[in-house]
Amino acid sequence: MGSVKDLEVIKRPTVDRMGVARFHFSDRYSVFDWGEMPDHIEGKGAALCLMGAYCFERLEERGVRTHYRGLVDSSGRVVHFDEISEPSNVMEINLVNVYRPRAYVKNGKLKYDYSVFNPSLRNYLLPLEIIYRNGLPEESSVFKRLEQGLITLEDLGLDHMPKPGERLLKPIFDVSTKLEESDRYISWREAKEIAGLTDEEVEEVKALLFEVNRSITEIAERAGLMNEDGKIELAFDPMRQLMVVDVVGTLDECRFTLNEFHVSKEVARIYYRRTIWAKEVEETKKIAREKGIENWRTLVKVPPPKLDPRLKTLISQMYMAAANELTGRSFFDVPKLADIVRELQNLLASS
Repeated sequence: MGSVKDLEVIKRPTVDRMGVARFHFSDRYSVFDWGEMPDHIEGKGAALCLMGAYCFERLEERGVRTHYRGLVDSSGRVVHFDEISEPSNVMEINLVNVYRPRAYVKNGKLKYDYSVFNPSLRNYLLPLEIIYRNGLPEESSVFKRLEQGLITLEDLGLDHMPKPGERLLKPIFDVSTKLEESDRYISWREAKEIAGLTDEEVEEVKALLFEVNRSITEIAERAGLMNEDGKIELAFDPMRQLMVVDVVGTLDECRFTLNEFHVSKEVARIYYRRTIWAKEVEETKKIAREKGIENWRTLVKVPPPKLDPRLKTLISQMYMAAANELTGRSFFDVPKLADIVRELQNLLASS
């Protein structure tokens, strides 16, 4: 299915009926839209699966509709989170249709035709990533977008220039594309148009994002973490009712911090931003956009390097410890998250 998890289809969806599938969460990881990186992170897949299941069940307790059906245990049974006795990396879900925008080149620029999406379509994945921001850590994309004039303070609902590490009085709701070659931030007006939404449905999307944010923030706080920002994906069911899909509340979907240090996939990004490969990726993406080239990865000549071995071990422990502490269950025999974060800080500061 993708660079991080695989999809096993048990029953295919139709135009007006959901199917059934299973996510197999792998130990692979991806940064900067690259796809599978050269290392595997031990325990990552099971940790993500458990965090996601726990958060889905907390959301459903609040009345939020999701595509989650349960975890698959070692005997193949589909069970609730509280019934699982050992880590699982398999989650069963309801499956909707995925319609992809058609890519084409116009005046040398890569464009996408979203005409398949309209207010009468049902049972499909919205081609959007819906983002909340409770704070603006140093590496937040907001700062680069403000600097480049791609977004304004007014767009963000801010009355001052934010500083790195600033906590927001109220969350910023942001949106980007999901099914293009590289994700790009868009306005809510464009999001409405490309996803085939009505004005009322856009407001429903924001209300749902608010509820997901609140739930994940409470879960994170019980583990001593700050929920800085995160993303969700949404779909319409056969009755055109919104539901939360993919996975939520994990270290890959959210940016958590502990004592202002990242507890998320951002740790790997910090390491890679210092490499020649990451600089080439950024430049290549820019060239591809300007020249209308869809698969920009073919232009990158430098392969991504492997992680530092100690860093790889610590990232693995971070995922597993976060699963323990976010869910309140000791699935993995690893040190406390605070101790792992302290060592990660020291390692990255000295490299």
